[in-house]
Amino acid sequence: MLTDPELRSKVDQIWDRLWSSGLSNPMDSIEQFSYLLFLKRLDDAENQREKQAKRRNQPFETQINPELRWSHWINFKADQALKHLRDRVFTWLRTAGTEGSSFERYMQNAEFKISKPATLIEVCNLIDEMKISEQNQDVQGDLYEYLLSKLNSAGRNGQFRTPRHIIRMMVQMVDPKPKERIGDLAAGTCGFLVNAYEYILEQHSEPDEKGKRQLIGDLLSDAEREFLQTEAITAYDNDSGMTMLRIGSMNLMLHGIKHPRFFYMDTLSKSFEDQKSLDVVLMNPPFKGKMDESDINPTLPTKCKKTELLFLHLILRVLDMGGRCAVIVPDGVLFGSSNQHQEIRKKLIEENRLDGVVSMPSGVFKPYAGVSTAVLLFTRGGTTDKIWFYDMDHDGFSLDDKRQPVAENDIPDILTCWNNRFDADFTMRKAERLTELKLEIAPLKAERLIMHKEINRLTFENAVAPADDEPTRLALETDKQRLAQLHEQIAPLQAEINQLNRQFWVTKAQVKANKYDLSASRYRQIEQDEPFYESPQVTMERLLKLENLMEAEVQELMQCIGAE
Repeated sequence: MLTDPELRSKVDQIWDRLWSSGLSNPMDSIEQFSYLLFLKRLDDAENQREKQAKRRNQPFETQINPELRWSHWINFKADQALKHLRDRVFTWLRTAGTEGSSFERYMQNAEFKISKPATLIEVCNLIDEMKISEQNQDVQGDLYEYLLSKLNSAGRNGQFRTPRHIIRMMVQMVDPKPKERIGDLAAGTCGFLVNAYEYILEQHSEPDEKGKRQLIGDLLSDAEREFLQTEAITAYDNDSGMTMLRIGSMNLMLHGIKHPRFFYMDTLSKSFEDQKSLDVVLMNPPFKGKMDESDINPTLPTKCKKTELLFLHLILRVLDMGGRCAVIVPDGVLFGSSNQHQEIRKKLIEENRLDGVVSMPSGVFKPYAGVSTAVLLFTRGGTTDKIWFYDMDHDGFSLDDKRQPVAENDIPDILTCWNNRFDADFTMRKAERLTELKLEIAPLKAERLIMHKEINRLTFENAVAPADDEPTRLALETDKQRLAQLHEQIAPLQAEINQLNRQFWVTKAQVKANKYDLSASRYRQIEQDEPFYESPQVTMERLLKLENLMEAEVQELMQCIGAE
């Protein structure tokens, strides 16, 4: 999500300029914005390569004709810049992709629709002011996501854009390798595949002097690098307007994939027949969509119309034996009681290896949707004996529409627990720490119950005591302060206990006995604190005392009235 207020302001201004210039179709605005952003980032990339060549005392070989670069024509007069961009730069852009690539295919019919010179310069100046090359994030994806929020159908289209930190978590958990075929069957802007590509480069790059791995991939063999560029990445999307396909192809190219393989295809339809064609699937399929039964591929359950279920069947079909998947599903997939819901869960567990379930909080996809989701991690084939669960509570951002960064973040712990889930020493250390914490917190909670009881008594005594009963009031204040101290002591210990309990294992037999229900809340054991309840006898005694006091006050009032 685009959280920088200055960048958001710049996007708002660009949106207004494009709309006022005649681009009334929101998707046209997004597409034209993407073209300019692509050209800007190409120029930034050339500048970066030139700086690196100078630092290494190497000759710089430009990959783009200098006259086509952003930094060249941006200084032209407005009408001259528009003509140059339309006649020369955009003509080149249509053929910039390598032969046979999806970029080349989808850009052939692309149109540059900005017709007003002043609008072009204003938009370009705003893009310059964004200083995109200085941003330590995939700004193109963020900007596109923010633009989608302006569409009337943003709740639906927003699913094309999965939060980057969630994508990164899923990629790290699946751990794609060189020479593996990686795909997304509903790719949108190709965020999953970009992250998978960068992850492989990072894992196969020599650390620099600071210990940081750059996205160089210098440890890859020539064969691995060639495969990564030409065969490893495959994406599909059914956007008939081609806008998503162009944006996704540009995104892949901007991240170093010179031969994007992004195909126009409804992967659930009869026309998509791939089987065992992928080793890794990473995706967030559309939620709550419904397919026309007549167009569903016959290898899928044709009586099932829910896309989130059909995609799971499809993934199992396209994964080769031993292939791995991380996929986002709505919570309904985990516990739905229909035959179709139970069938796919049974298939994942009985015919394949369901490796893990990460339950995510409902705010992860805000502001687009508040639906609760989970990540399913499974391997094609294999045997499920037990399933690893993690009940995520925080993802590092507020769970409201603003999605501001916060300190609470379970993702580092998720990755640590996932990577060490089979490590007996790691499991033992966590169990020992949990035991230590429970022993440390038990006397504090016991004292807290005593303090609740004493405060309850003193509160009553203070209420019925004479106005000048200072000792009772002071005792009540002292006990309240002690209770506050106990809360401060208990809170961090309880937070750590909760964190340790977020990860747990569930046996196949347990899941099977619950109709293959995969809800984390069904299996997670949470120890409830013992609540304080006053004994009925004490309550009755206090009620009697209050009644006697009230009766005495009534008698006193009646005497006063009689005396008058």
